[in-house]
Amino acid sequence: MKPSFFNSYFQFTKAQRSGIFALLLLVSVLQAVRYFFDITSDKGKPTSKQQWISTQIYRDSLQSPMNHNKWKLRPFDPNFINDFKGYQLGMSVSEIDRLLAFRKGNRFVNSAAEFQAVTKISDSLLHKIAPLFKFPAWVSNKAHWKSNYERPKIEQKIVQIDINEATAEDLKKIYGIGDGLSERILKEKRKFGAFVSMDQLNDIYGLSSEVIEELNKRFKVNSEVTRKRININTATIKELMQLPYFRYPVAKAIVAHRSMNGQFVKIADLTNISGFPNDRIEIIALYLEF
Repeated sequence: MKPSFFNSYFQFTKAQRSGIFALLLLVSVLQAVRYFFDITSDKGKPTSKQQWISTQIYRDSLQSPMNHNKWKLRPFDPNFINDFKGYQLGMSVSEIDRLLAFRKGNRFVNSAAEFQAVTKISDSLLHKIAPLFKFPAWVSNKAHWKSNYERPKIEQKIVQIDINEATAEDLKKIYGIGDGLSERILKEKRKFGAFVSMDQLNDIYGLSSEVIEELNKRFKVNSEVTRKRININTATIKELMQLPYFRYPVAKAIVAHRSMNGQFVKIADLTNISGFPNDRIEIIALYLEF
């Protein structure tokens, strides 16, 4: 009887049976290795648990007495503790964060007790690290701090002197005034005989607004200053021109107006004169007689 197709398909020689057996044995061994050993692609990569353990070991090493000896901690200002320094001292993350948050407000701890109040560290840890705290000298010396930081500053009262009595040396005490400007101020005073208003300093070339402000702080015009007055109704053109505000055309116009219209009664009458410096009329009035 001829063997069927099915039977002939599964008929193997001795060598073939040996190969099949060896293949099955190899598969079984591989499955056993895979079951008992982790050969995944993540081999060599630390798991989250391994990372956590490594972190704890690192932190424990920072806090160990051996590590403290290794780093040789020296006195320091606790206001400038960073993450690494905090771990080195044995502080927790939350304790360090409290200090950093406090410092972000540009505030400082000035004592070990205040440091503990801010960070909430334990008494035992404070006792261990407080001897290393080194605060600025002004914190340690309260009397020095009080005298230099708490005591209100009392500004010295400036005693003003009459600008007409000021010397070149007096003027040069103002920052921005040297030999040239001091002489220019004195020369202007000589032109008028005396200043009648501090506003006249605005007409002096070279004086900045800052310098004029300082001059007004340190000098004044004495209300009883002696000054030469010009009689507006009798003065000649030449005499009128002695007052720097009256140039020749203005002095001539004053005399002509007086001849045609009679005497001036008040300072306001001069405003009708052509070219009269009306912006200086209040100062000019102090140099005139009617």
